[in-house]
Amino acid sequence: MENMEKDLLETIADIRGFMPGSAFNLRKNGEGVERHSTEHVKISAKTDKPGIDIRIDANTVGESIHIPVILTESGIKDVVYNDFYIGENCDVEIIAGCGIHNDGCDTSQHDGIHTFHIGKNAKIVYSEKHVGEGNGSGERILNPTTVIHMEEGSYAKMDMSQIKGVDSTMRKTEANLGPKAKLLINEKLMTHGKQKAYSDVTVNLNGEDSVVQIISRSVGKDTSVQVFHPIAVGNNKSRAHIQCDSIIMDEAKISSIPEIAANHVDAQIVHEAAIGKINNDQLIKLQTFGLSDEEAEKVIVEGFLK
Repeated sequence: MENMEKDLLETIADIRGFMPGSAFNLRKNGEGVERHSTEHVKISAKTDKPGIDIRIDANTVGESIHIPVILTESGIKDVVYNDFYIGENCDVEIIAGCGIHNDGCDTSQHDGIHTFHIGKNAKIVYSEKHVGEGNGSGERILNPTTVIHMEEGSYAKMDMSQIKGVDSTMRKTEANLGPKAKLLINEKLMTHGKQKAYSDVTVNLNGEDSVVQIISRSVGKDTSVQVFHPIAVGNNKSRAHIQCDSIIMDEAKISSIPEIAANHVDAQIVHEAAIGKINNDQLIKLQTFGLSDEEAEKVIVEGFLK
């Protein structure tokens, strides 16, 4: 817990010291810790349910918004609803994530529901990282839901990763694209032990010339279970590409079920999926440099997930 407490304090210090103009909202154990708005980014608490509204003025360029969450107590179930309203012609970065440290015997859980309303010709880069740790027997559960509404000409890059210590996760992503909107989703996931991970992604290409690319990379170790179900639906002249690549190790189980649907004659949708073990030639090559089996596997896995 001391490490995660330190990380939280360092996050606050970094935002204040190195990015004094940044907007941020820090949440710990189900309660707000500190919040800061800027001239063009306003963050306010919801009045009807837990969570915040983040409103970014039109034409805002170069600002970053930080919304970290941390759970350090066992037995907490935290549910939060965050809505982002990104004005026209914006170009901003949003950084989110949740860390759970559970040393107790009760389950700690965070369900974060993020909804993005991206205005005409706006651009966002969204980074989300989830991690779990702790020596207790209680489970660490993270269930992120991401809903994306994109207006004409908007662009969104969504980098979402979870590579450590989460016992169970149900990840849900839904996107609705307007004309000429472009969405890139990069999902990275690693499970080990008895962990379970489910990821459902549905993208509706509603506008003419809308584009989506979904890239999923995962590593399954021990007896963990992963199930991926990405769906691209072309409802207009549009393009979509789904790519799912997984490395399977030990006695893990991985299912990849890409799905495509074309409801328009000019919808071009492609999917591909591959699951396989680590290439033995790569292991041998790394071992010739003096790495052990375990060290060589680590290098390969880390490189695959980058």
